[in-house]
Amino acid sequence: MQIKNERQCVSLVPIFNHLEQAQMDEVMQLVRNKNLKKGEFLYHAGEKSDTLYIVNQGQVKIYRLSESGKEQVIRLLQPGNFTGELALFQQGIQESYAEATLDSKICMIKATDFQKLLTKYPTISLKVLEEFSSRLASSELQTTRVATESVETRLAHFIAEMADQTEGEIKTITLPMSKKDLASYLGTTPETLSRRLADFEKEGLIIQKGQRDIKVLDIDGLLFI
Repeated sequence: MQIKNERQCVSLVPIFNHLEQAQMDEVMQLVRNKNLKKGEFLYHAGEKSDTLYIVNQGQVKIYRLSESGKEQVIRLLQPGNFTGELALFQQGIQESYAEATLDSKICMIKATDFQKLLTKYPTISLKVLEEFSSRLASSELQTTRVATESVETRLAHFIAEMADQTEGEIKTITLPMSKKDLASYLGTTPETLSRRLADFEKEGLIIQKGQRDIKVLDIDGLLFI
């Protein structure tokens, strides 16, 4: 079962899934597994950073705390996503927290082992750089939106973009995180987020279904807020 989990984990990750089977087998020899219950931490700010963590199953949120203790969600890791990549190039101290928001299975590779893989298989290095580029673009977009757009616009575009990735004529999305975490990610408060969702519903743009499901009635209307 452990070998199956390691193979699944390696095959999920874009930085590995282009490798030949023999090369994947080599990566699998370096993988260790860790199970997390919902609410448990993968790592805390202030801990040594020397490991690459890959989400095999479940979900992990990455966030920082301000001096006042306010939580700022940076990103949400789904199966196939990874964190701890800065440890690949220099050992340091974690500046963020990684908390499981669902029961999760994590694959771990020590930075020293991964660095040897980068040297041996340059294509992995290129895939890592692609991921860095994607994250930088996403981070810059999010920073720009928080600085220049209203809460209504940020929320509307978030919902519209999720709906655009959903198949079918009737777009029903499931928020990938709790409303509390979504509010943190969008740079607002849970109360404001709830009010804005209620406003969208009154305007005929969406219908809220339960805590996380949203039926999108007018994507264009959301995009023009």
